[in-house]
Amino acid sequence: MRPARVIGIGETVLDILFKDDQPLKAVPGGSTFNSIVSLGRAGVPCAMVTEAGGDHVGDIICRFLQDNGVTSEFVCRHENVKSHISLAFLDGNNDAQYVFYKDHAFVSLDGKLPEITQDDAVLFGSFFAINPAIRPVVGGLLRSAHNAGAWLYYDVNFRKNHIADLPQVLSNVEENMTLSDVVRGSVEDFGYLFGLADTDAIYKRVSQFCDKLILTDGARPIRVYTPGGCETYAVHPVETVSTVGAGDNFNAGYIYAKMLGCNDYASRIEMAQRWSQDVCRQMGNNIGDSLVAELKQGK
Repeated sequence: MRPARVIGIGETVLDILFKDDQPLKAVPGGSTFNSIVSLGRAGVPCAMVTEAGGDHVGDIICRFLQDNGVTSEFVCRHENVKSHISLAFLDGNNDAQYVFYKDHAFVSLDGKLPEITQDDAVLFGSFFAINPAIRPVVGGLLRSAHNAGAWLYYDVNFRKNHIADLPQVLSNVEENMTLSDVVRGSVEDFGYLFGLADTDAIYKRVSQFCDKLILTDGARPIRVYTPGGCETYAVHPVETVSTVGAGDNFNAGYIYAKMLGCNDYASRIEMAQRWSQDVCRQMGNNIGDSLVAELKQGK
C-alpha cells in the first residue's frame, strides 16, 4: 500500500535548546510532532492528533503546524491549561539531555478526531501512545485505524523516567505492537522496557506481537528483522550540530520512502538516514530548506 496521507498521534511540547547552559532556540517539538512537521514540509498531506494548552505557546504550536503544511484541525486545545515545555541541554557531542515540564496525569484528548481509512498511514509512539489517562481514546483510534486497513508505524521511544509506570502501561505497549505493521525502537528502549540488550532476544520478544522490527543502536548498524531473517545497514557518519529530532526524522524519512513506492528496506533505510542526518546538521527539529527543495525536485 502507498499511503495518501500520514496521521501522527503524539504529544507536543515547546523545545528550548541550550548550549553551555545558554538558550539557543525555541521550537515546537515532540517525537511524532517532529516527524509529521518534516513530512508536511516535504509536501506530504499530514494531520496531527495532539493536545495543547489554550495559552500563547499553544498558539505557537498550531501556527507552526499550519506554516509547515500540517492541519491543526485535530489539536485539542485546553483553556486555562499551560502547554508542555521541554529543555534540551546539548553536551560536548551535541547529544541532548532533557528536562520536561509537564504532567502526564492531566493530559486529555477530548477534541475532534480524524476518520482514518485504508489509504492512510499512522505514526504514533512515546508515552502519549500508552498513557493510561488517554488510552481509551488513543487505543480506540488505533484499533479503528487497524481495522480500517491503514498502515501503522509504532515508534516505541520508551524513556527511563517511565520505568516505574511499566506495570500500568506494558499491556498498552504490547497492544500497540500487535496493531502495528512496523515497530521501531532502539536497543536502549528495549533495555528499559523488557530488560533485554541482545538484539536477537529483543526481536524474539517483539515478534510475539509484530513480525517487523527496525532496531537502532546509536552509531552501530541498523537491524531490520522480518520473518525472513535480519538485514543490517551501516550508520553513515555525520558531524552533528544537534541530535534533537534525529530518531524522529529517521521515522519520517522511512515513511516518506514508503509513500514514494520504495518497497525494499535498503531504500527506505537510506532515505531514513538521509532525513536523520539532515536534522543533525542544524539547530532544529525538522529537515531543512535545502533537503525540502531537493525532495520536491525528485532528487
